[in-house]
Amino acid sequence: QVHLVESGGGLVQAGGSLSHSCAASGSIFNINFMGWYRQAPGKQRELVASITSGGITNYAGSVKGRFTISRDNAKNAVYLQMKALKAEDTAVYYCFADKTLIPAHWGQGTQVTVSS
Repeated sequence: QVHLVESGGGLVQAGGSLSHSCAASGSIFNINFMGWYRQAPGKQRELVASITSGGITNYAGSVKGRFTISRDNAKNAVYLQMKALKAEDTAVYYCFADKTLIPAHWGQGTQVTVSS
């Protein structure tokens, strides 16, 4: 079993910045992808950003150029820096880790609220 603990998020005005971190523990030897999905009220969960163990990154078009994902394999941790935040970035952000981008392992979720 993989256990993920998230921190970060919060409330910020539009144009501001926030960051997330997520640390994995447990049976992590099969993990390739780590990253974040988010879910806004009334919407489906969507992939925000991912990073492989080799450092290959992928971003949703809506956050490209504003969000930066990074990873520390030695610490089994992943980080998300969010800049130029918009009201539409408001959502619960869920860290994930798994062999694929259809993960079974999730963090507890952290709220990001961007006020306009």
